Parts: sequence; structure tokens; C-alpha cells
Amino acid sequence: MLSNLQGAPAPRPNPPQSRSPGAERMARHRRRRQKDMLCLTIELRRDEITWLVRHRWLAPESCSDLSAVRRALYRFFDDALK
Repeated sequence: MLSNLQGAPAPRPNPPQSRSPGAERMARHRRRRQKDMLCLTIELRRDEITWLVRHRWLAPESCSDLSAVRRALYRFFDDALK
């Protein structure tokens, strides 16, 4: 009979489980829905990106940087929809 457990090793917690791509996608969807947001995919013409540069929403050297274009669009929408 084991009456002295002081020498026994502590149980290890389970390692974090990685989620499937589908579970990750659903989690992002739920977070967006909680924030009352939608995720849209849009296509921009080169002229539209040039317009962002011309109106100083986007730096000329950032035209091919998709993250910079996205941020420029967010800034444009935030300003235009106030």
C-alpha cells in the first residue's frame, strides 16, 4: 500500500494540442463575428493602388507590399466613413 507520496513525481500537464486548420478558421470567424466584422477578399486594379499613392494613403515604395496596401485601405475607409 502506498501511504507516502512525497517521493512520487508530480503528474505532468497535457501538452497543448494544436488545432486543425478548419478549427483555426472557425475560431477567426467567431472572433470577427464578436467584433461585428466581416472578412472579404477584394481585387484591386493597379490604378486603384496608384490612386492611394497619389492621395498619400500609401507610400510609393510600398505598392507591392500587400500589408501596406491593406493598412492604406483601412486608413482610407476610416477617414472616408467618419
